[in-house]
Amino acid sequence: MTLSQLKKHFSDSLLEIYTDSESVFIFHIFAEHILDLNNFQQKQSADLELSDENINKFQQIISELKTGKPYLQILGETEFYGMKIFVDENVLIPRPETEELLEIAIQKISNLKSQISNLKIIDIGTGSGIIPLVLKKHFPEAEVTSVDFSKKALKTAKKNADFHQLEINFIHADYLSLELNKNFDVIISNPPYIGIDEENEIADSVKEFEPKMALFSPTSDALIFYRRIIEDSKKHLNEKGLLFLEINQKLGLETLELYNDFSKAELIKDLSGNDRFIFGIK
Repeated sequence: MTLSQLKKHFSDSLLEIYTDSESVFIFHIFAEHILDLNNFQQKQSADLELSDENINKFQQIISELKTGKPYLQILGETEFYGMKIFVDENVLIPRPETEELLEIAIQKISNLKSQISNLKIIDIGTGSGIIPLVLKKHFPEAEVTSVDFSKKALKTAKKNADFHQLEINFIHADYLSLELNKNFDVIISNPPYIGIDEENEIADSVKEFEPKMALFSPTSDALIFYRRIIEDSKKHLNEKGLLFLEINQKLGLETLELYNDFSKAELIKDLSGNDRFIFGIK
């Protein structure tokens, strides 16, 4: 089978799941990963005869895609904020909105950094580790701590930290019952914020293949993590310290009201125009 024949077979096999353009996009990604051919090289190699081993690899990928499994989980990696990030079934696939959160955070922290010599940052609900890794890369002198309840997620996060040779203090704990023992200059979090009543609105490909622990609030209160974060902010966020939160777009005003005691707290929309972030100054 040639590369062009495999490409057609790939698209035809996934007609019920993906559009032609989506299938082509995904095929190019796996062709580069498996065959080490970029898009240009693939176009120049349409008549390339493939080995049975590589054909079988693509057939296995097709079988997994047919189950609805996200292609990035099959690939095992993605790019986030210019960094290679390993992903698996134990962590959320990074979303563009979290890149937006980090854009805001990096800009604001840069202003704070000039005033503080030993910056201390805590990330709550780290997942694959994308937030602390990006912040540590941009602020290498900062002391960065990350908390997550999932041992498996922390294993993936540590793998990413080791790959990028970035030192993060990972803590395995249930944040809702964790007693912090130090103060921080920055609290940042993208916690589980989907309410139980919203589960039917979430795509099956997300619910079935990404960790529900990282998606859904553990109780009927969709804001339980934000209530705990405000309590910790009162006790463990330094004066003039910064707060960055990714939030449920449906609960923007309700979430913002929790931070009325901050000297500044604002609701920020994402690029799609949804209430998505809260930035606060204590």
